Amino acid sequence: MMRFMLPLAVFLGLAVMLGLGLQRDPRALESALLDQPIPVFDLPLLGQSDARLAPQTLRGKVWLLNVWASWCAPCRQELPILVEMSRKDQVAIYGLNYKDQSSKAQALLRVAGNPYVGSAVDADGRVGMDFGIHAVPETFVIDAQGRVRYRHLGPVTQQVWEEKIMPVVRAVQ
Repeated sequence: MMRFMLPLAVFLGLAVMLGLGLQRDPRALESALLDQPIPVFDLPLLGQSDARLAPQTLRGKVWLLNVWASWCAPCRQELPILVEMSRKDQVAIYGLNYKDQSSKAQALLRVAGNPYVGSAVDADGRVGMDFGIHAVPETFVIDAQGRVRYRHLGPVTQQVWEEKIMPVVRAVQ
């Protein structure tokens, strides 16, 4: 009888842990960068060989960083929403084109719309790793001091924009 109790206890313990883990929202992952300065980087802008994006030049402004790629289906879906919402609310969105081919990224923006003031090319993914990117798309709200104030994992929908992103933007403006 005792011989079966240990395996049964181990099985029940694992089942409880699995059950608890399945109840969590995978998009609710906290960012290690929350309320921290964003990583320093200086990257070329997509389609602009002589221009670069260095976040320190944006100090004093509230802005969004949207990490995206042309090979990412949810990224393609969110582009028109980002175009519409950023125009409506006058919010500057910068892109971080993550592990992508520049020609494919530019083609996607021509077709789906380009919400970005500029999109930095992170071809090797090193800057994305500094941000702790789990999967694209991810969107960060950056305050005027250059700190991450909010991170959204997954595509931005109109509801996400209005209920999650814009309240943070308004709070830090």
